[in-house]
Amino acid sequence: MNKETITKEKIYGAPKLKTPIHARFYCPGCHYGIICKAICEVIEDLEIDGKAIGLAGVGCSFGGVPITVDVDFNSAPHGRAPAMATAIKRILPETVVFTVQGDGDLGAIGLGCFMNALLRGEKLTTIFLNNACYGTTGGQMAPTTLVGMKTTTTVYGRDPKITGYPFHGAELAASMKAVAYSARCSVHTPVNYQQTKKALKMAFQKQLDGIGYGFVEILSACPANWGLSPVDCLKFISEEMIVEYPLGEFKNVDAID
Repeated sequence: MNKETITKEKIYGAPKLKTPIHARFYCPGCHYGIICKAICEVIEDLEIDGKAIGLAGVGCSFGGVPITVDVDFNSAPHGRAPAMATAIKRILPETVVFTVQGDGDLGAIGLGCFMNALLRGEKLTTIFLNNACYGTTGGQMAPTTLVGMKTTTTVYGRDPKITGYPFHGAELAASMKAVAYSARCSVHTPVNYQQTKKALKMAFQKQLDGIGYGFVEILSACPANWGLSPVDCLKFISEEMIVEYPLGEFKNVDAID
């Protein structure tokens, strides 16, 4: 009997830039590892790994991202990633400089640095990770915590009369004149993962073309602090987070007047 020869061709696998040690830094069900993979794939697709420089903000991204994405990285003081990125970009204008920041890092202590970078019209790219809490330090309320959401500092749920309303990074960025691209995405389904990659690629391209600031907000699960299983976190993103934080592009221009 003749045996049929089967030839197998690998069509998908881990990106070359993603290091194998990411599992040590992320809780089971956390989406940060998935986001790191998307960043790696986009950098490889654009063939910019030789000139990409990342800045990681303080938080869960501080420990994991710099050693899971194999490009040059600097860890910035809390909230100061846009300021450091500005210095690097101005000294080395041929590089592609990006920041990866959590919601507390960018939306609270770092909001001033972020806004000033936008006002100056720096040619940078920011990837904003929104998991609606301070993940590293115990799950306290963050600027992005939903109204009614329970955290260690809002045990009865966030009350806007006391703590205000959630921070909308993508809409804020889109309102700034020097921003060329602003979008909000998620990675909780395969379709959304592909949309996130498209948004990241567009944000990087705006910098490559010298047009303006690129901003991508990515909704991310935090099972440990939400008190939900990884599967229930997917449902929470679909039914709760996206209601408050709609997905899509908020700005996409080819020139800054």
